[in-house]
Amino acid sequence: MESGQAPDVVWRNRALTLFDRIPIPVAVCDVYGAVVLANPAMAAEWGGTPGSLRGRNVLDLFRPQEPTQIERIAHALRLRHRSRYPVSVCWDAADGVPRHGELTADPVSDSAEATTALLVVVRVLGERPATQECSPASRTSPAEARILTLLAGGATTAQAARETGLTTDGVAYHLRRLSERWGAANRTELVARAYALGVLVPGAWPPVAAGR
Repeated sequence: MESGQAPDVVWRNRALTLFDRIPIPVAVCDVYGAVVLANPAMAAEWGGTPGSLRGRNVLDLFRPQEPTQIERIAHALRLRHRSRYPVSVCWDAADGVPRHGELTADPVSDSAEATTALLVVVRVLGERPATQECSPASRTSPAEARILTLLAGGATTAQAARETGLTTDGVAYHLRRLSERWGAANRTELVARAYALGVLVPGAWPPVAAGR
């Protein structure tokens, strides 16, 4: 044991050293997917440093191929399930090569009562085939589309939560992700972007999501 250091500090330091040396992309995220800690291999996919990824949403970096997978994970986390959750993802790496792979999220915490975090590991499967499309930034999950229609109709966060069966924090999480993805400064701009991107049907009242 290092002189003068408590055992838990020593093991934390060793774990962080191992974390940095893992050759595959790994990150620790909060329950909403915001990066708290990333290793150099994760940062290398984006041509930056581990610190430059802090606060970014991992699902905006690695785009899910099927948004409904994320809805299932979010529901499982609300029920405090602790299974491993795989998600097929794609992204455009810093070297300009379009890649695809599998992201797995493992809920972790120091105790059963402690706040859950997510240990995210990305398995790079290789260059994305030309025939495989990557989900565009305009693609929304069913929950996101529903929230946008409610906002366009004038609903508050609390009203949207009641209508969707989510908590107000859950609605705020979806709005934050959409705002970051689309670069929207406020809710009015977010709704305007939804119409501009074709997520909401222009001229329809009450508001309705395209394709639904």
